Amino acid sequence: MQFFTAVCIIFLLACIAEVGAGKMVFNAVKYGAIADGKTDNSKVFQDVFNRACQMEGINVVSIPHGRYMLGPTVFKGPCKGHVESLVVGTLLAPTDIASSLNVDHWISFQYMDRLVIGGGGSLDGRGSSAWPYNSCSKRPNCKPLPPSLRFDFLTNSWITGLTLINSKGVHINIFGCDGLNLRHVNLIAPANSPNTDGIHIGSSRNIDIPNARVATGDDCDSLGPGSMYINITNVICGPGHGISVGSLGRSPNEEDVRGVKVRDCTFIGTANGLRIKTWALPYASSVFGLTFENIIMEHVNNPIIIDQQYCQAGNCQKEGDSQVQIQDVKYRNIRGTSSTKMAVTLKCSRSKPCQKIVLRDVNLFYSGGPATSSCFYANGVAYGIQRPPSCI
Repeated sequence: MQFFTAVCIIFLLACIAEVGAGKMVFNAVKYGAIADGKTDNSKVFQDVFNRACQMEGINVVSIPHGRYMLGPTVFKGPCKGHVESLVVGTLLAPTDIASSLNVDHWISFQYMDRLVIGGGGSLDGRGSSAWPYNSCSKRPNCKPLPPSLRFDFLTNSWITGLTLINSKGVHINIFGCDGLNLRHVNLIAPANSPNTDGIHIGSSRNIDIPNARVATGDDCDSLGPGSMYINITNVICGPGHGISVGSLGRSPNEEDVRGVKVRDCTFIGTANGLRIKTWALPYASSVFGLTFENIIMEHVNNPIIIDQQYCQAGNCQKEGDSQVQIQDVKYRNIRGTSSTKMAVTLKCSRSKPCQKIVLRDVNLFYSGGPATSSCFYANGVAYGIQRPPSCI
């Protein structure tokens, strides 16, 4: 925590120190923002951003201490210069139904290069007002509730030192981005909050997520179609559903997933650990070049799982064969405790078996006796310590 605080202070001081070196600061309060937690500041924040966006050079949007409510807002580029958003205060989402249903964002940033967001502040999605309207547990084609932060088509951007709590839907949604670093973010929601993934990525590349703490009601990180060259390092995950590649294979013409590295992470009491999940539907794509390394499991259900019969909401048609090809997946130095006897499950597709799966030094214990593993149509090799005994 001391290191995290130091990072935020350094970021703040750097922004202040460089004002004289060509940075212009736009203080939201000076432009009319009211920090009473009730007044809608959407228009003020939009106006302040637009001013900064239209200036050349580096421009800082400063949100000081206080509690600022704002409705769904889109900050859209491209900008003439580069915008830095310094959030020191707390942003509050609205709680009315109109801001929760049929809305795809709370705060959205689009079409920008070298965006920086930091300051150590918080975004409170006040999700408990919307979670009762989530029907995804009953309807697989449900419309998700809005994410707290949505990043679309950003390049070379940096998000650091933010805390997001109680998002109505996914906490951070990333789409169409190239070169995005999310560092020292804290994402928090109750374990029973529905579909409150920490970070969801799709159709994006070169995304780095180091040193994050994610405790939510769904996947800590989920990687959808088109996720390429994703690095997740030193993340503490739990409660939640683990880190998931997928779900994949639900729609035609999905992009491949490749080049994912998950390293030095800890899972605590999660419903899954390292998971790859695909639908048993006739839509072809590929997943390859995945590495999971130096992972600690603490009382985790399904520490290692490939599920190519994934079915959300439990009302899928009869089982078929997934057409998503999984290959070149490495598990190295995975250790800790499983809360289920079946610690390793590799349930691959009958018509497209998993290829080149590598298990190296897997050391998982189950408190109720020896842990076990189960393989279906999984091809590969196992080296070193294998506890439970490898089924490959």
